Amino acid sequence: MGLVGDREIRAEGTPEAVWDAWAGLHSPPVLDAADLVPKRGRAVVIAPHPDDELLACGGLMRQWTDAGRDVVVVAVTDGGGSHTGSRRWTPVTLEAARRAERLAALHEMGLATVPVIGLQLPDGGVTGTEAALHCALKPMLQPGDVVFATWRLDGHPDHEATGRAAAACCAEAGLPLVELPVWMWHWAEPDDPRVPWHRLARVRLDPALRAAKRRAIAAHRTQVEADPTLPGHAILPPWALARLMRDHEFVFV
Repeated sequence: MGLVGDREIRAEGTPEAVWDAWAGLHSPPVLDAADLVPKRGRAVVIAPHPDDELLACGGLMRQWTDAGRDVVVVAVTDGGGSHTGSRRWTPVTLEAARRAERLAALHEMGLATVPVIGLQLPDGGVTGTEAALHCALKPMLQPGDVVFATWRLDGHPDHEATGRAAAACCAEAGLPLVELPVWMWHWAEPDDPRVPWHRLARVRLDPALRAAKRRAIAAHRTQVEADPTLPGHAILPPWALARLMRDHEFVFV
């Protein structure tokens, strides 16, 4: 998957059972989703890959729309790099499949009307196109926006580059940035000194919302089902999904 500094995404990572047994997972402050985005504000969710918005904050997005907040997804890449060497997929056919999966997943989540702005940057190459991402994001942002982007130290190069570009744009525009940990739960450990735990907060998902999120993630079939022409497991096997299908979604504020 990748290595950025000492944040290595390999093997099965820290099991969800280890996280669940850690008191620190259950102690961050609980926020109301609507409080993260002001009335008449807009949530701008910047997703490096077609499933990241749902993995990180699918429940939040649904709660925002239910509360009357505007939501937009910025799709940084179309995810064509996840199956290198596949005899089933070319990058072009995989991108088309993943765009369709995203729309199906948003529909399952009750978010079919949320607009998706595609930037079509190269999957696996966002670090090299970070300046282009910055230039694309800057004119999209407007007063009242709250930006949600993958954490700048998440461990996946595309996630980190997306976070850096979002942070730079927010700093220039004077907008708030909320960061989303995704792969952090894989490489980090409880009480890990590399993680700013003091910034961590959480938003509760009720059972119906969790069920909708499970259905939505299942729509990303290219990611949750193994490719028989490639060795190994699916891109998102059950042990990876378990860390992102909790009864709370977590953010750095």
